[in-house]
Amino acid sequence: MIKVEAIVRPSRFDQIKEALSELGVEGMTVSEVRGHGRQKGHSETYRGREYEVSLIPKLRIELVVADNRVEPVLEAILANAATGEIGDGKVFLYKVEDAIRIRNRQRGDVAL
Repeated sequence: MIKVEAIVRPSRFDQIKEALSELGVEGMTVSEVRGHGRQKGHSETYRGREYEVSLIPKLRIELVVADNRVEPVLEAILANAATGEIGDGKVFLYKVEDAIRIRNRQRGDVAL
C-alpha cells in the first residue's frame, strides 16, 4: 500500500476529486494548509496598501491506495492539478505497512 499526499491549489480540487471518484477512490482526507515553495509568496494590494503574502493557501489531499492503483491515481492528480505555472504543488508517496479498519478490524487492502 502507498500513501499519496498531494499539496494542490484549492481551485483545482473539484477536478481532482471527480477524477479520483471516476477511478473508484472511495476515501480521502482533505486539509486546508498554507505554505510556499519556490515562488516565496506574492504581493497583494488592500485599500491602497501593498502587502506581502508569504504563506499561500493550499489543500492537502491524503489517500492510501493498493500498490497496483498508484499510477492511475497519480496520473489523475497530476493531470487535473497542473496549470503549468509555478505553485501547482507537489505529490509525495509513502510506503504503508498496514491499514486496519477500526470497526471490524479488517487489515490490509480490504481495510481501504
